[in-house]
Amino acid sequence: MRVIGVDESGGPEALRSFDVSERHAGPGEVRIRVRAAAVNPTDTLVRSGGRAGAQREFPPPYVPGMDAAGVLDEVGPEVSADLAVGDAVMAIVAPKGAHGAYSESLVLPADSVVRTPDGVPFTAASTLPMNGLTARRALDVLDLEAGRTLAVTGAAGVLGGYVIQLAKVEGLRVVADAAPKDEALVKELGADAVVARGDDVAQRVREMVPGGADALVDGAVQNELVLDAVRDGGGVATVRGYTGTEQARERGLSFHPVMVVDYLRERDKLDRLRRQVEEGVLTPRVARALPAGQAAEAHRLLEAGGVRGRLVLEF
Repeated sequence: MRVIGVDESGGPEALRSFDVSERHAGPGEVRIRVRAAAVNPTDTLVRSGGRAGAQREFPPPYVPGMDAAGVLDEVGPEVSADLAVGDAVMAIVAPKGAHGAYSESLVLPADSVVRTPDGVPFTAASTLPMNGLTARRALDVLDLEAGRTLAVTGAAGVLGGYVIQLAKVEGLRVVADAAPKDEALVKELGADAVVARGDDVAQRVREMVPGGADALVDGAVQNELVLDAVRDGGGVATVRGYTGTEQARERGLSFHPVMVVDYLRERDKLDRLRRQVEEGVLTPRVARALPAGQAAEAHRLLEAGGVRGRLVLEF
């Protein structure tokens, strides 16, 4: 079967096709004939060598991709989930060696797989698992009560958009950042107030919330630049392992590095996201779909910036 990956780290041009052995579902596993795989910023780390240490134990090729959608074509023994051959499904993937979502076929734990939302194409469904579960994890660790104020950076991105939409369902007030061209989008996603993005976003948030937000989800990975947006004793959810500064901790800020791998087998949470798409709570956004053979171009577009919605590879 065909996968798209690298055997040597490099730029987008390092991505190419490889043939690897076909896999079959074992106990507790299912196999998916992949139709679409979302292209996420974390995928570029697999390609560029940013995850070389974690990958060292595996032989190449190294295949990126953390979420996929397709058709279930094999169910292994001891699978208790309500899944059957022929189901349209989506899944969260932990890339390891040649096991990544940029693949014609994937074998995964059944607990990482749910049906796609009714009426949603594979391209759109593939944008939900990793970013949706990351958003869900961020809100879970912050554990805000209804009526509290949440600040969100990177709000026009896929993760930021899901955070906003899930936060509004839970009764939170959301103050989010946006460039002028994205302000209408961020308001449409549900933000109560929109501030200009940039290095001074903390000051902008304070102008809206003089005492500071109760918590922050830093989807823009601005780290120390946005900490002043949060009140003393508030919470900060980060997505690249950032754990704050000593000065921030003296203010009583709590830091929550969000790792989506903590929810890799939280099937009920993934299925809840599916239902929320069907209910109109969550809005999958596809920026552009490209053939899998154009993965290098997808990475170039992603790294050039300004993409709104997810780029998706079609198999």
